[in-house]
Amino acid sequence: MIKFILLPLLLLASTAFAQVGEPINGLPIQDAGRIKPFGTFAGESLQLIYGKKKYEDKSASEVVFTWMLVPDHWLTLPLIEVRHAGLKEALKITSTEKHFSAQSLFSNERVPLILQELNTIRTRQEKLNPYYQAVQRLENQLGLFQAIRKGEALRFVPDPASDKWKSVPELQGDAQAAFMKMSKGFVDSIAADGGKNPKPSEEFKSAVTEFIAVARAQAPEKYANMTKIGWEEHLNKFHPFKWAWIAYLLGVICLTFNYFSPRKSMNTASWIFLALGFGLHTYGMILRSYLSGRPPVTNMYETVVWVPWGSVLFSFILERVQKNKLLLMCSATVAVFCLILTDLAPTVLDSSIHPLEPVLRSTFWLSTHVLIITISYAAFFLAFALGDLLLFFYLKDEKKYAVQIRNGTMSIYRALQIGIVLLAAGTILGGVWADYSWGRFWGWDPKETWAFIALMGYLALLHGRLAGLVKDFQLACGAIISFALVIMAWYGVNFVLGAGLHSYGFGAGGVEYVTGFVVLHLLYVAYVSTVRYTRQNSQSK
Repeated sequence: MIKFILLPLLLLASTAFAQVGEPINGLPIQDAGRIKPFGTFAGESLQLIYGKKKYEDKSASEVVFTWMLVPDHWLTLPLIEVRHAGLKEALKITSTEKHFSAQSLFSNERVPLILQELNTIRTRQEKLNPYYQAVQRLENQLGLFQAIRKGEALRFVPDPASDKWKSVPELQGDAQAAFMKMSKGFVDSIAADGGKNPKPSEEFKSAVTEFIAVARAQAPEKYANMTKIGWEEHLNKFHPFKWAWIAYLLGVICLTFNYFSPRKSMNTASWIFLALGFGLHTYGMILRSYLSGRPPVTNMYETVVWVPWGSVLFSFILERVQKNKLLLMCSATVAVFCLILTDLAPTVLDSSIHPLEPVLRSTFWLSTHVLIITISYAAFFLAFALGDLLLFFYLKDEKKYAVQIRNGTMSIYRALQIGIVLLAAGTILGGVWADYSWGRFWGWDPKETWAFIALMGYLALLHGRLAGLVKDFQLACGAIISFALVIMAWYGVNFVLGAGLHSYGFGAGGVEYVTGFVVLHLLYVAYVSTVRYTRQNSQSK
C-alpha cells in the first residue's frame, strides 16, 4: 500500500522508465471492436489525449496503466491537448499552452455547454466544421481518460456469456487476484532501487504470464491469437515504414550524386537502397494486412502508404523498359514524402487498425475496386512528380536538358496510360459493387462523381496528346494540374465535402496543407509557363 501511495513521486523522479511496462505491452485487450496488444491501445489512447505516444520520457504503456493505479495523480497534470484557438476561446482559456489538466477541464463550466451544442449539431446530422471537430475530440479525450481512470476501458478478460470482455471493475475471483498481483509487480518494479533505474522484475513478468493464462482460461475460444499479438508488437516496435522512407531517401541521394557524377558504385548503392526501401515498405503492408485480415486500403492512412508503393513498383517496371533513372528518383521522392507524412500527421492520418464498416466487408470487392482505383493514383502521382521535375528542366535550360525532357515526357505518357486503364477499371468495378451493396450501379454520389471527373480529365489530356494538341511542355503541365482532380477524389470528397454514401471514409483535418500543396503547384506551373513564354518571345525577336 505504501508503494502505491509513493507511486506518483516515483513516476516523477524516474528518468529511465521506458522498460518497466514492456511485459504488459503484449497483454491482450479488447478495444474499438477488435483485440489488440495493450501497447497498441496505450499508444492510441495517449496519442488522442496528449497528442503524442510518449509522455515526457515515459512510454505510453506505463503512463496509461498508472492512470488507473493512481488516478488522482494524473488529474492535476497537464495531459489533455487543446490546440484549437476557437475552442480555447469558447472555454475562456487565455493561456497559450497546449496541454491542460483534466481537473481544470472537468471543472470548467463551459465544457457541458459546448458538448450540448455538439450533440445538437449531431442530432441535426450537420457536417462538423473545424471548431466542432475540436469539440468532438475534446469529448473523446475526456471520455476516454475517465474510462481508463475507472478501469472501464481496460477489458482484459473475455466473458463466456458475452462478446464484450470484462473490464477491470468487473473482475472477480482468480482473474481479480491475478490482476492485483500483476499491478503489484508493476509498482514494485518501479519502486526498486528507489526508482532510480527501474526495470521489470522477474516477479512482474511471471505475474503478467499468469494473468494471461487466467484470462485465457475464462473463455479459451474467445481469447486473443497470441501469434498476432506478437506480430503487432513487432510492428509497433520496428516501424517498417519509417525505415522504408529512410532507405528511399538514401536511394534518392545516391541517384542525385550519380546523376551529376556517374559512378558504378553510386548506381549500385542507389539500387540497393531503393530495393531495401521497397522491401521494408512491402513488409510493413504485409504485416498490416495479416493483422487486419484485409487489403491495406480501407482508410486514408493506408492509402497514403499504398499509393507510393504502387508508384515505386511502376517506376521499377518502366525503368527496365525505358532505362530512365528519373523514374526511380521521382517515385522514391513520392514515397519519402508520403511516408514522412504518415508520421507527421497522426491526428489526420490515423494509423490505428479498425474493424471494417459493414459496406466494406467484402474482401473480393475490397481487393478489386479499392485496390485498383487507389493504385491508379500511384501512376498519376508518378506522372505528377515527373511533371514537377520536367518543369524544373524547362526552367533551367530546355535545350541543355532536351534528352531528359524527351525521356521524361515518354515516362509521363506511359504512366498516364497505366493510370487511366486502372482508374477506368476501378470506376466500373465500383459501379458493380454499388449495385451489389446499394442496389444501383451509378447515383452521382460525390465520390463517384469525382472519380468520373478525374477519369475524364486524364482522358482529355491523353487524347490531346494523341491529336497533337498537347506537346511535351503541355503534357508536363497537364500531369501536374490534372493531379488536383485525383487529390479531390482521393482526399477532398472525404475530408472536405464529407457527404455521400462513402461515409465510411470520412475524416477531418489537413485541409489548409492540402490546399496549399495544390495552390503552390498551380503557381509553379504558371510561373514556369510565364518564364518560358517570355524567354521564347525574347529569342524570336
